[in-house]
Amino acid sequence: MTARFLPVLVGLYAFAQQQNAPHIGYLYPAGGRQDTSFEVTAGGQFLNGVDKAWITGSGVAANVVKYIRPMSPGQANELRQEMQALIEKRNKGATLTPAEERTITENRARLMEFQRRPSSPAIAETVVLEVMVARDAPTGVRELRLATSAGLTNPIRLQVGRLPEYTRPVARVPPAFAVVNGATPPARLAGRQPDPPTAITLPAVVNGQMMPGASDRYRFTAKRGQRIVVAAAARELIPYISDAVPGWFQAAIALRDSSGRELEAADHYRFHPDPVLYYEIPVDGEYVFEIHDSIYRGREDFVYRVSIGELPFLTGIFPLGGKSGTKIKVEMHGWNLSASVAFEDERHQPQGVYPVSVSGSNELPFAVGTLPEAMANSGATRREKAQKVKLPTTINGRIAHPGDSVFFRVEARAGEEIAAEVIARRLDSPLDSILRLTNSAGKELAVNDDFEDRGAGLLTHHADSRILFRFPVKGTYYLQLTDTQRKGGPEYAYRLRIAHPEPDFELRVAPSSLNVRAGNTAPVTVYAIRHDGFAGEIALKLKDAPSGFVMSGGVIPSGLDKVRFTLTAPRTPAGTPAAIELEGRAEIGGREADRIAVPAEDMMQAFAYHHLVAQKDWMVRVIGTGAGTAWRAPERAVKLPAGGTVALQLFVPPRLVSDVQFTLNEPPDGVSIQSVTPSGNGVSVVLRAAADKAKPGLRGNLIVDAFVERAAPNQAAGAKRRQPMGTLPAIPFEVVP
Repeated sequence: MTARFLPVLVGLYAFAQQQNAPHIGYLYPAGGRQDTSFEVTAGGQFLNGVDKAWITGSGVAANVVKYIRPMSPGQANELRQEMQALIEKRNKGATLTPAEERTITENRARLMEFQRRPSSPAIAETVVLEVMVARDAPTGVRELRLATSAGLTNPIRLQVGRLPEYTRPVARVPPAFAVVNGATPPARLAGRQPDPPTAITLPAVVNGQMMPGASDRYRFTAKRGQRIVVAAAARELIPYISDAVPGWFQAAIALRDSSGRELEAADHYRFHPDPVLYYEIPVDGEYVFEIHDSIYRGREDFVYRVSIGELPFLTGIFPLGGKSGTKIKVEMHGWNLSASVAFEDERHQPQGVYPVSVSGSNELPFAVGTLPEAMANSGATRREKAQKVKLPTTINGRIAHPGDSVFFRVEARAGEEIAAEVIARRLDSPLDSILRLTNSAGKELAVNDDFEDRGAGLLTHHADSRILFRFPVKGTYYLQLTDTQRKGGPEYAYRLRIAHPEPDFELRVAPSSLNVRAGNTAPVTVYAIRHDGFAGEIALKLKDAPSGFVMSGGVIPSGLDKVRFTLTAPRTPAGTPAAIELEGRAEIGGREADRIAVPAEDMMQAFAYHHLVAQKDWMVRVIGTGAGTAWRAPERAVKLPAGGTVALQLFVPPRLVSDVQFTLNEPPDGVSIQSVTPSGNGVSVVLRAAADKAKPGLRGNLIVDAFVERAAPNQAAGAKRRQPMGTLPAIPFEVVP
């Protein structure tokens, strides 16, 4: 076997690891009004050295006011002992000095705060910010990141609005109510006496943090005939809380009259976890709005923003999309709308999904496509009345009544392929579709209820349907579309794409905030979301990257849905994060297709489920002073024999030859490092591919970490700990026979 040579110069330093990257768990309040300044508390982890805040968009800025690190148990014990000694001195009859009395008071307050510290380490540290919103700042959602000495945090949502705001004081979980992971408090604690309602004037936005066993109440005056909308944002602010079940703050809201009688309540809106309610005020008087977690959990990161008043709210649009470059008449449905019919919108954007709204309302998604468009025939509710369609087309329609089905007739040739895909739930329609394909005799050939679109990271119930099918013989075939739960109505809209398969792909790159020490290398994951059977190779490259960034392992092999590559930073640190784009290119049907990767956060829901949640920017920050590291990867893929080995010769400084070790970072199953031994003026790393796991044809990248072992301080004799030394650029590999 021929060894591949990989020259390496290893420096003596410990590099910043992504698993210890600074992290934000919540912002409170999670937004503010135009033309105001307000204080925001960010809770997170590894925030030491925070000095700046980065916010997407224009018109919003923030300054760091202070960083608050939680006390350790040892520090708390020292304070407790100091306080107890002074109290004992006073109990023995001694007169304490004013300074000693202040020490007792201050220590008691600090110990109380220590008892009230968040139960989750992920939100134990706090940063206080001053946020300034300009008068002309565009409303909507921004992304805020904090910059620390260890790099950028993940992005978190900050909303800019135009309504008056009411914000409750920053809250901490009382010690008696502290439970692990935001779980439901014990039954004996669930019935906490609520605080008096906070008086507000409509319209308004109210901000709060939900505590365990608690409910927050707001009192307002309303007049007969007012049509009040209450729209909660909780899960919208923090999509997934990894250690909470079901994985987010599940808000429940209610509207009560002055006697406390419940008038209207909601714990969701259609398939959205965040509740919305609509109520027409029957008589002049005082009313109370109430919010709590549906199972009375609570914690500092259970943050909410609720808009309340006679506010416009879109409940639906029709159609859900149209062809790019055409004039599209869109019906608008909802509450408190100034016009009940529609507006005309000329769309010239490229294919994609764009927001639609009316002044001051919520936004709904609108799809822009490239295929010919048609409207569904309202009479095609029986097979014999099926609407004839010609491929390719996108049909816009509704399941108008509960229990309805709609039928479409397709004339096909033998061997012809069809892709039939419903786009409804992904466009905010409550339709839970099911698609059936039958032949002229009524025999079912294919059926699909749900398929998972990994690009829709905020959906936890993937309710759209898709069928890929090759017709066996020439003939007439029928597609039947209905709601799985036999529901229907004007809002049960859909777009049905019926076409020959259009192989394509999307990309997601994670994490959306990447921190790399100057001259160092860091791993990055890119996900391929493949459409209509596309399985080809995708070549990756950096787009508009500042000079000095080097990408290694930039290929997603055929058939793979993800790959880990590496990014090597310039040797000079930069104070400003770089906004970089990752581009993927593939050959599809004889043409080249270029796609820009959407930045994403890999978020965990309820300890188990992972979701790729799209973000606005891929931000890379180069930190540190530089280590003079220069890694070079092989130009060709390492050929690794199945059941065999291959050696990589790594050259290192002579003083490290006897110490440096290497380990694979998240290796593919069956690939391992068999040995690392001194060899010449470097080391030889022998890779092995297990014959029963690493089969011929397996391709990808190997990420290799370098480390040395040092004696572990304050541990038993002989105990060792690993000191990281760096990461090699990704090494492409292929398992061969």
